[in-house]
Amino acid sequence: MNRGKITIFLGLLLAFAVTASGCTTFDNFKQAFFDKEVNTDEAINIGIYEPLGGADKEAAAPEVQGIELANSLYPEAAGKKIRLIYADNNSDIDAAETAISTLLTKNPAVILGSYGALYSLIAGEQITGAKVPAIAMTNTNPLVTRNNSYYFRVCYIDATQGRLLCRYLESLDVEEAGVLLPEDDEAAMAMTTSFVRNFKSATENDDAVPYYEKYTTGETDFDSYLDNIEKSGVKYVVLSGETTDMLNIINQAAKRHLDVTFLGDTRWGEEDFHKGLSKRVDPNHLAFVQFFVSDGKIKSETVSEERQQFLDAWHKKYGNDREPEEAVALGYDAYRIALDAIEKSSKELGGKIDGEAIRDTLLDKDYQYEGASGIIRFNSYGDPQKTAYISTWDRDTIKSLYTIPTDMQ
Repeated sequence: MNRGKITIFLGLLLAFAVTASGCTTFDNFKQAFFDKEVNTDEAINIGIYEPLGGADKEAAAPEVQGIELANSLYPEAAGKKIRLIYADNNSDIDAAETAISTLLTKNPAVILGSYGALYSLIAGEQITGAKVPAIAMTNTNPLVTRNNSYYFRVCYIDATQGRLLCRYLESLDVEEAGVLLPEDDEAAMAMTTSFVRNFKSATENDDAVPYYEKYTTGETDFDSYLDNIEKSGVKYVVLSGETTDMLNIINQAAKRHLDVTFLGDTRWGEEDFHKGLSKRVDPNHLAFVQFFVSDGKIKSETVSEERQQFLDAWHKKYGNDREPEEAVALGYDAYRIALDAIEKSSKELGGKIDGEAIRDTLLDKDYQYEGASGIIRFNSYGDPQKTAYISTWDRDTIKSLYTIPTDMQ
């Protein structure tokens, strides 16, 4: 689901949440199905709450692919078989409410998903009421985890991506940068505001961002903006917005041979974004945040056996002619983290599988997991502190430019 749709539905979602919180039928439903131990049989259920149908099916598919790949390698936890339980929210807000309700009746130990912030937000209250931890994979909206102690994620929120771009420019000793963003885009504003705040602090210069301009979503001619960038003299510009707009800006800049590197978020690593790039675009004029890289050009301390096992399993199943998307790696890691937390909490409870104990394990200040995408630990909100990467497109291949370990963030 794109950012525009998410923003449009947030008001509707808030109204839903207020209504549901005072609903006696929900309380009865909770008592009937939730107020008991999870998984009383011999198998441990892991819920997959995703848009398996509808408009978001294709975008969500890599997450599911990663979960299933991990499950094929690790089919057991705490001495029990793992059973994947699928719940299709069908890319629809009404279906999402039904899907999460039905899934929770199956007593999952952990829920993985969903792609799309709206579906996770809809599920949030029921997940909390059931005391079942959930882990989102590519969901960057901060509201998903901010007021829900049972929701986690293995990707960074938009604001954190802005800070990571700042860290990259720090590594290059860049003293000035610009910002180009669309009007009325909350996600873009969150990322760029974070970038500006951190960049001014890092450079100790309140004038470190001499170019800052907003455009209207859907514009097609960006010459005036590119003129202003050129006049400002900045060589790095943080760019955000809808994919079509960003591609137009980057491609038009390449056509006029503008010597500027555009900085972006994780969407730039998606194949659809790559397909829209002009052949004129120089790899040196792109840099974007990633949660996973597979080109091997990363610092040795971030390379784990789990990462290599993930890549080996991927290539064995899908061949060597392409690399896995980062969403596949994040789905893989979410599943592995779920199993790790189940194992650790079960051992503490003498074999009992308990959702609250699993949640507490993940929130423990000493908890850390080294997965396919790097080292992951969670803060008090359930958001990750994890290895991140800055990359570019070099023809048809993603090339790693810089690794940002957790202690540099």
